[in-house]
This record gives sequence, structure tokens and C-alpha cells, in this order.
Amino acid sequence: MEAAVLHEYGESPRYEDFGEPSAGNGEVVVDVGAAALHHLDLFKASGNFYLEQPLPSVLGTDGVGVAGGRRVYFDAIAPHGSLAERSLAQEDALFDVPEGLDDATAAALGNTGLAGWLALAWRAGLQPGETVAVLGATGQVGNVAVQAAKLLGAGRVIAVARGGERLGRMRERGADALVALEGDALTERLREAAGGEIDVTIDSLWGEPAVAAMGAAARFGRHVQVGQLAGPSLDLSAPAIRSKSLDVRGFMGLHPPREVRAEAYMRLGEHVARGEIVVDLERLPLADIATAWERQREGAGAKLVLIPKGAP
Repeated sequence: MEAAVLHEYGESPRYEDFGEPSAGNGEVVVDVGAAALHHLDLFKASGNFYLEQPLPSVLGTDGVGVAGGRRVYFDAIAPHGSLAERSLAQEDALFDVPEGLDDATAAALGNTGLAGWLALAWRAGLQPGETVAVLGATGQVGNVAVQAAKLLGAGRVIAVARGGERLGRMRERGADALVALEGDALTERLREAAGGEIDVTIDSLWGEPAVAAMGAAARFGRHVQVGQLAGPSLDLSAPAIRSKSLDVRGFMGLHPPREVRAEAYMRLGEHVARGEIVVDLERLPLADIATAWERQREGAGAKLVLIPKGAP
């Protein structure tokens, strides 16, 4: 079968033939319809991910396909990742795909879509009427988080990202205020946009933007750390957290219980099917994995979804 195969850490995957997956006890072979490309895939391929995988290996974290006649969303089992014509998954970990979604859209809601939803719905402890700031609002996690916040009860939503047209579109997607990262006094500008202080921050940036957001946080606020696009570390004084009894909460998509993830995937998919959440995506044939890989590395605006067979 054809697949995106990684031979050495730090290299790009190659589109080439790879051995067919064989299901063991409790496993199923999935006929892949679509698989999204994530920053997580680049991280795994760098060799710096906390879990190693045997090489050569098919890349791809998750996808949508058919297993035993059932249309499912699945997490792939290494070395048979989802960026292939067929993949391998745990049978008891499959999620049903909501009606009204094509394979590419359903695949785009996986890793990053679920992160944007669950960071709010499960990790943040969001309460009705609270003010939410989304750092990295124009990324795929942030885009979902901005739109999900109001659906989950937020009173005010602030989209924070680099200035430009993409940030401007966040008003159409539910943001009450926009804050550009460029410029000085980010903490003061966040307070102004909030009309006070921020109860919940969903942060896919970290670094200096995170420090600024913590300065604008309310007492007993929650800062949910989802990603590190602005850097893996920051310079933070102890009083910044202690003076507000601020919670800094990490989030990783694999940590919520299976039933929580399954329900979230269904609810998120239903909102997308009704047009209440918009996901920007671009379909590409799997044969174009080299191009897609470089675009993901450079920061593709839309979610890139690879189609193993047929026209994208």
C-alpha cells in the first residue's frame, strides 16, 4: 500500500510503498478515507517526542475511515500511522463520525479540533458568563476555541494573534474583541479588551504572550497551556501566580477519558455540521505529502487534510 513513511528522525516523510497492517488482539484495520496533518506529526518526526516509534514508520496521528463496515474516527497505532491507504487502531477506541460530515472535515476535527473544544469544556472549568482569551486564535486549535467559547457559555471572548486579515475574521467567528500580538503593553491591551480581567486563557503560544495574559488574569483565573508556538519556556515571577491564586493547567489530548473524548468529538462534529463552527481546511492527495509537510512546517493557514485514494 502507499503511505507517508519516515526513515530517519529529522527528515521529511517519503511517499512510497509500506507493508500492510495486520490486526492483532483487540485491533482493527481501518480503510483510511482522510487524515489531517498536525504540528504533533512534525514533533514526532523530529525525534524529540516523549514516545519513540520504530523506524521506518508510517506517520499520521489520527484519521477517518471505515472499519468492519463502520465509519469511524481513530487514533493510529505505530508503526501503521494514519497517512496511508490503511492503518491500525484499537477497536474499543473508535469513535462514530457524526452525520453530515465528509471524511476530510471529520478528520480535521480530530487532534487540533478536539484540543480547542476540550481545553474549554473539560480542562478550563469554564463557568457561564466568564471572559475567555484565546492566544493563537488564528491557529487551528485557537479557531475552534474562539467559536466553542460562546457555545459553551462564555460571556466575552477575546481573540489574540498576529495582526492581519486572519485575526480580523475572528469577529465573524464569535470574538467580541481582537488583540494583536505586535506592539507594547500587551497586558494592558488585554485588560482593555476584556473590560476588566480574564477568567480563562486558552494558550497555544506560551512564551511572552502567556506572561502578558497571566498579568491580565482574574483572581482564581485558569490558564490552560495547549501549545508552545511562541517558545517552550518563559520568564515568570512567582507573585504573578501567587498573587491571584492563578491556576496554570496543562492540556494534552490523550489525557481526557475515552468517553469524554468521544462525546466531545460528536458534539463538535454536530456544531460543524450545523454551521455553528467553521473549520478552514484544504484537501491534498497523499502523494503530495512532501509539499504538505513543508507547508505545515512553515505554518499553513488552513488545516491540511491528506486523501490516500481518489481525488481530494
